[in-house]
Amino acid sequence: MNTDPIQRVIGNFQQSLEVVRGAVDHIAADIVAAAQLMTGALYQDRKILSCGNGGSAADSQHFSAEMLNRFEAERPGLAAITLTTDSSTLTSIANDFSFDDVFAKQVMALGQPGDVLLVITTSGSSANILRAVKAAHERAMPCVALNGRDGGELTSLLAGNDVNILVPGPSTARIQEVHGIAIHCICDLIDQQLLGQ
Repeated sequence: MNTDPIQRVIGNFQQSLEVVRGAVDHIAADIVAAAQLMTGALYQDRKILSCGNGGSAADSQHFSAEMLNRFEAERPGLAAITLTTDSSTLTSIANDFSFDDVFAKQVMALGQPGDVLLVITTSGSSANILRAVKAAHERAMPCVALNGRDGGELTSLLAGNDVNILVPGPSTARIQEVHGIAIHCICDLIDQQLLGQ
């Protein structure tokens, strides 16, 4: 194992570049499909709900911020809500029911037919993400998954109008790095479709 910190940093960059190169051809069409699905919902005055755990929760917040405020061009805010930030709601649901329900109960309360649920996960196996997708389907909401590794159980739950952007990376960090690029690509495509830029 290399103990030189400079070489370790260089190795991390090289591994990240390899995962990005390996993923781009595999997921580009799914990114386009996700952006088209979301843009269609926004055109119909629907909204995008998003959720994830840990670093994926931060990615969910990042996506909502780009939608609600701006990405790279000035435009009106777009309807996006992250389900990861209301600590009173999260702890109430986790305490009274189960942590597995923290997103599903919010989807059932806030989601409307035609809204889109964006779930972000590096494994496709988190129970609260799986329940959120099931709740979205009950509400006639299509789902976009930023997924990782082999896709986990999530892949088998997605169907019909859903989009599975699956990054088969060697580690959580590498998958999250590609998810970040995918989020920016989705934001860029939504702006391009809405603004023609």
